[in-house]
Formats: sequence, C-alpha cells, structure tokens
Amino acid sequence: MPLPPDKAWFPLKTFGWGWGWPQRWEGWVVVGVYLAGLLAGTLLISRSHTYFLIYTTALSTVLIFVCWWKGASPKWRWGPRDRPPNNK
Repeated sequence: MPLPPDKAWFPLKTFGWGWGWPQRWEGWVVVGVYLAGLLAGTLLISRSHTYFLIYTTALSTVLIFVCWWKGASPKWRWGPRDRPPNNK
C-alpha cells in the first residue's frame, strides 16, 4: 500500500521515473547509512573488485527496496504539471 505523499520518505522525481531526494528525516538517515556503507566498503574491501561490486550491488538493492517501501509509488513523470494537487 503506497504512503500518502506527505508521509513518504522519498518523493517522486519531477522528471523521469523514480524518487528524488528525501523529504523526511528518516529518508536522510537511510541515505546517510547507505553512503557510510559505501565508504566502509571502500575501506574494508579494497583488495577485491569483485567483492566490492557484489557488496555495492547488495547495498544499492537494499536502498531501492527501502525507497519502494517508504517512498511514493514510482511512475513516469513529465514535469511539474504531473504533480498531484496540493489539498492543504
């Protein structure tokens, strides 16, 4: 079940398919943990490019899953005119 747009951690991008930068603090924590994980992987798995590629792919897959779970339902958008109306 998709989250309401005001509760989603990751909003839709204005152009294209997918999510934009986080709009809630929880989303920023997820992005921070992702970047810290990439940095840790760079420092700890520097000897094998194959293991680093597998690690990065796994970490990115988890990020995409969290964006899908806690973000707005992704769809293709053509700009600001596709933005839902603000009913506040």
